[in-house]
Order: sequence, then C-alpha cells, then structure tokens
Amino acid sequence: MTRVLYPGSFDPIHNGHLELIEVAADLWDEVVVAVVGNPGKGSGLFSLDERLDLVRASTEHLANVTATMHSTLVVDLAREVGADFLVKGLRAVSDFESELQQAQMNHAISGVHTVFLPSATAHSFVASKLVREIARFGGDIASTVPAPVAAALAARFAPDEEVTA
Repeated sequence: MTRVLYPGSFDPIHNGHLELIEVAADLWDEVVVAVVGNPGKGSGLFSLDERLDLVRASTEHLANVTATMHSTLVVDLAREVGADFLVKGLRAVSDFESELQQAQMNHAISGVHTVFLPSATAHSFVASKLVREIARFGGDIASTVPAPVAAALAARFAPDEEVTA
C-alpha cells in the first residue's frame, strides 16, 4: 500500500488544491493532506483548526483521503504518518524552481522523495492569496473554491450589520 503526504498552508483550500488531492487519490492508495503552519506566511486568514476543518469538509467525498495538522518539519510528519512520498503541485515554472529546492532539501535530510503533479489549465491561475483578496472585497469566488470554503469566506467577510436606533 502506498501512502503519500500532500502538505500545504491551505489558507484556504481551493479548487486547484482539490484537483491535486483528487488526482493523488486516484494514483495512490492513501493520501494524507497536512495543513502546515508556515511561520513565513504569518498567522493567516483562517486558524490552523479552521483550515483543517475546511480541508476535511472539502475532501469528504474521497474515501482514501485523511487530513491532519502539523507545525514542524514536513519530513518529520512524513515519517510519522508512514508516507512513501511527498506530493506537490505545480502551476507554473516559478513553482518548480522553489519546490525543486525544497524537494532536494527534504530528500537530503530524510530520504523522502517528492512527486510533482502539474495543475490543470482550468485551475493553474488559482492561488489562496488571490481568493482571499477577491473574497475580502466581495467578489465572486464560488468557481474557485469548494462550497464549504465559499461559505466560510462569505461568513468571514460578511458586512457588519448597522445598529439602528
């Protein structure tokens, strides 16, 4: 049985992430999605617990996918969950440059290999940062995120109700 680990900040999970998870679920026996705290990205829009809940709600249709949370080295989590590989998505050449360096470092310190999966053209432009920005200003992000995420973003950015006297 082959188990892979797909780590990311998922703030929030979007359809590009979900596509990669679905492809991984077709290719391997088990997929563990890890919501990873990234100190370089700040605290984020959603807490780690909220992100984990959104990942779980967005992947509940996939029987061989589980989700967890981690805040140390990804390779330590890979070892802990018994992952055979790390899985990373690529949207553009710029992703490859940074992901390749991470993959090489991860392999050097742990022996864990990384498998790269390209995103579909339909989702290659979607990024969590853009989704957050559009949602913050009331834009329609429904086609770029799973339904649970669209609801969470709508609730997060709902206009405050005016108090009338």
